[in-house]
Amino acid sequence: MNRFALRDSTDRLDAQTQYEDIVRILTTREFPWDIEQALSFALFRTYAVPSIGVLLHETGEFTQRTQKRYDDTVLILDAILEHGMTSPSGRSALRRMNQMHGAYDISNDDMRYVLSTFVVMPVRWLAEFGWRPLTPHEVSAWTHYYRALGRHMGIRDIPETFEAFVGLMDGYEATHFAFDARSRAVADVTLDLLTTFPPSHLAPKELVRLFARTLMEDALLDAFHYARPSALSRAVSRLALKARAKFVRYVLSPRREPLFVRGRPNIRSYPDGYTVEQLGTFPKTCPVNHGAAPTGTQRRE
Repeated sequence: MNRFALRDSTDRLDAQTQYEDIVRILTTREFPWDIEQALSFALFRTYAVPSIGVLLHETGEFTQRTQKRYDDTVLILDAILEHGMTSPSGRSALRRMNQMHGAYDISNDDMRYVLSTFVVMPVRWLAEFGWRPLTPHEVSAWTHYYRALGRHMGIRDIPETFEAFVGLMDGYEATHFAFDARSRAVADVTLDLLTTFPPSHLAPKELVRLFARTLMEDALLDAFHYARPSALSRAVSRLALKARAKFVRYVLSPRREPLFVRGRPNIRSYPDGYTVEQLGTFPKTCPVNHGAAPTGTQRRE
């Protein structure tokens, strides 16, 4: 199969009306590994906003059941991607996600910011580390997909263009990135989980953590009080990812069958299967004590 056959397929689809089909091709066939990494880093960077990181810490879910929280998050998003937002399975997944978010005091601004990371980070990752960048047509479809997802989540004032999402994300991080020990704890356990994923589990844990840090910007590292890697470490990591991209480009053929998240070895919480309705948490009331504001932030009302 022509290495650009899937790109040709997405070019034939309408970015404004068939964005789910385009995103499904990109995520499960054209760039399954790259987009998984990019979305993982997208979620990770949100912890550096104390109003988000502290909330995740106070629930205890991300620090005490890290693997399950990871699995639940990606499996819910996977169901929406595979079946479509308006399908019965997609609606069930959206309902579960909205029920969980609705149990906590989360501002619309934070929700918009998290959405922006899911729009921006995969596009940036593929531009730097992918075997090819997304085309403008694909970027448009990617943006439309997450705008639709945001509307189903009840998020208000969603940016209309990719460029507007970039401005939102970069501006929010410049204003809100700050250190909090509780956010750092969530980041630490997430990195620990990363070291257990195949094939990273075969390497020394400290080396895996270093590799992850080499891909973080200084502002993100500073927000977690992580040491900045050396220029040599950054160069080696980027060279390795670019070498992988060359291998994918010139050696591998396009994937013929989609690879959904549920089939990947890093999903380990449900060896006997699962239903979308059982994923996630089921708090009866908000379990977070809102009496103390996160370090460097104001309490949200």
